[in-house]
Amino acid sequence: MATYAVGDIQGCYDPLNRLLDACHFDPAADQLWVVGDMVNRGPDSLATLRLLQSLDRCVVAVLGNHDLHLLAVALDNPPQQSNPTLKQLLEAKDRAPLLDWLRQRPFLHEALIETESGPEQMVMTHAGIPPIWSLTEARSHAQEAAELLRGKNHPRYLRGMYGNKPDRWSPQLTGIARFRAITNYFTRMRFCAADGRLELTVKESSAAAPRGFAPWFTLPMRHDEPPYTLLFGHWAALDGHTGRNDRLALDTGCVWGRRMTMLRLEDRHPFTVACR
Repeated sequence: MATYAVGDIQGCYDPLNRLLDACHFDPAADQLWVVGDMVNRGPDSLATLRLLQSLDRCVVAVLGNHDLHLLAVALDNPPQQSNPTLKQLLEAKDRAPLLDWLRQRPFLHEALIETESGPEQMVMTHAGIPPIWSLTEARSHAQEAAELLRGKNHPRYLRGMYGNKPDRWSPQLTGIARFRAITNYFTRMRFCAADGRLELTVKESSAAAPRGFAPWFTLPMRHDEPPYTLLFGHWAALDGHTGRNDRLALDTGCVWGRRMTMLRLEDRHPFTVACR
């Protein structure tokens, strides 16, 4: 049995299939971790979601910002047509079970992986974990947001999630503002200040940090828990590089014509395919 983690797919169905072939993925024995942003911008979001749902027993996927956007757009009747790459999915006869499957995905996944150097705690979110949160707090906030998304009032939260404020976490946040802050940290974060304040407008490489901000993974993390390895996607401009062995960036810009990356977690062996 092997565990594979793949970067942002974003509807790039063909490269995903080529990666699964390259690593000889066996659905009966292996597990596939997906860092989120399964849909949008790429040519075949429908086929991608159908494939992942069909592999449900061996797929662990966390939600990304594009996945949340799909769920929000799907609330409109008729759906907004500002997303041409989602049109086929939104008009599909099986859209309801596909969207329901997507809405049940978590914001955080973790497992103890038997690596070549021994057991290693590995955690996956779409954009990362802010330095102001311990892993225990991140687990709690991820569960809170997931429960709201799975609940009967999820349309209210999906419609209210857009926006860059509040840009700093506070335990006193409530309602939609709290949900928006949690989802922004888990699915949109790139640059962060030491106090947890987010800068959500800059999408360039880590060298483009605005004054007072830094790539979130370069800031000191809370040290009140054992160390863990964090896998994330979202930031294609990093091209897979963080300069750290315990913060692994998997989005290598497939949807932008570069490549899709998959990592075998037990030995960190990379698999890549070119995207066209």
